[in-house]
Amino acid sequence: MGAQVMGLDAVAELAGRVHRGQVDKAGRPYVEHLAAVAAGVRERGGDQAQIAAAWLHDSVEDGAVSEQWLLEAPLSAETKAIVLAVTKRSGEEPAEYAARILATPGALLVKEADLAHNSDPRRLAVLDAATRERLVRKYARMRELLGIG
Repeated sequence: MGAQVMGLDAVAELAGRVHRGQVDKAGRPYVEHLAAVAAGVRERGGDQAQIAAAWLHDSVEDGAVSEQWLLEAPLSAETKAIVLAVTKRSGEEPAEYAARILATPGALLVKEADLAHNSDPRRLAVLDAATRERLVRKYARMRELLGIG
């Protein structure tokens, strides 16, 4: 019998707890971004493992949890692999990052939902022009590398 994995409600609660106090570039509670990405994955037909990964997609990158914690957590192997795939590493080239996402089953859908929310004109509109333009270019380049949109 396989190990029990956390349900989506527990994963969502965990994500909210470990990201508590964090805000996005617009000053909004970071958990709003996580919820939007999880909803985007669900709307795109993602499975339970992908939705769980969406809730946790920035947790290692942002230092909310350690990679060791993630590897030992009661999550599916697919969820862990997706989270690690979408975790940017210091000094990593965008093409290298995109290649890892493309090589990991289920990760592209999570990154697509993440990029969609990050690129939402309503979110970008509240940023200063220089930041907005930099992010628009960054997200467009990543979509190009991933072959989406």
